[in-house]
Amino acid sequence: MCAPGLERFVSDELRALGAHVVGAEPGGVSFAGDLELLYRANLWLRTAGRVTVRLAEFRARAFGELERRARQLPWERFVGAGRAIRLRVTCRKSRLYHSDAVAQRVADAIRARVGGGEDAVGVEVAGGAGGAADDDDAGAAQLIIVRLLHDRCTLSVDASGALLHARGYRLATARAPLRETLAAALLAASGWDPAGVAPLVDPMCGSGTIAIEAAMQARAIAPGLDRRFAFTAWPDYDAERWTRLVDEARARIRPRAAAPILASDRDAGAIEAAAANAERAGVAADIALSRRAISAIEPPAASAGWIVTNPPYGVRVGEPGRLRDLYAQLGHVARRRCPGWTVALLSPDPRLESHARIPFETVATTRNGGIAVRMVVGKVG
Repeated sequence: MCAPGLERFVSDELRALGAHVVGAEPGGVSFAGDLELLYRANLWLRTAGRVTVRLAEFRARAFGELERRARQLPWERFVGAGRAIRLRVTCRKSRLYHSDAVAQRVADAIRARVGGGEDAVGVEVAGGAGGAADDDDAGAAQLIIVRLLHDRCTLSVDASGALLHARGYRLATARAPLRETLAAALLAASGWDPAGVAPLVDPMCGSGTIAIEAAMQARAIAPGLDRRFAFTAWPDYDAERWTRLVDEARARIRPRAAAPILASDRDAGAIEAAAANAERAGVAADIALSRRAISAIEPPAASAGWIVTNPPYGVRVGEPGRLRDLYAQLGHVARRRCPGWTVALLSPDPRLESHARIPFETVATTRNGGIAVRMVVGKVG
């Protein structure tokens, strides 16, 4: 699962891991692979929100049919006897439209297969189509995702636990923080090469997410290296295989980022948060942090480089004139100090980015904090 609009980036990552990508739909990418690939996907995916295992898809127009088919599935591979479970259910355009009743029938089927009384089963019903994808709860209960659409039932088991954007480093936040997965997607959209030497600058860094994600990529630090996943509680969890994959990931870490990575913000609290987050992520030495206005940034002298940033949105500034001036200033500084560089932004409005006077192209569209945004990329003339 991923934020709608990021499917292409997730697909690219999966292919790089050796996965056979089966298809994509808004908010998700399907792929085929073995248990090791499932572990690798959780460990290495930077732009996905959650990895799930699809157990079955079948037609269900009556509760008896739903429970009978659900009882045939190998729940004992994923849920130990007595372990609590949570069910996230969405029903659309189906005869079985009562989410609570659907959840109860699936819960009964799981109990019949693995054992455990009603006290061991917690039932939670999602209210929207993206319920599971938007769930940040990393509780001990195993999440089961049930979707009914046009009388087709899809049953999936969550392998991730907390959403994959929760890398563990971002405890300190500035105003309107950017999710790690979206920052990673913006970096991918920009075309910046984390293995190269071209500098990267974020002049409105907030709590430092873009710079930290860039530094982690440059150092080849797996985003899931220091967190726990739901699959480690499965009865068929292969601890030896997981330990080997983690050890291999640690061995791949580069000692330092080859490219200069600079991040700045005019807000002192933001810089303080960014410094604390970078320290937790283990990349503090790879990022040059400073408190300064956009007009005062000092990019490295280079014929090619990247400005990748998430400017404020109009709803957060409240004064359209100031926001237009901000974009205009960014464009002016880029033309004066970064000729030939690439600029990538998350933009809520093409009228705002036009004030930067950079020929932007839209690479992807998604949402950030409930606001529709576009990833735009342009070359400084």
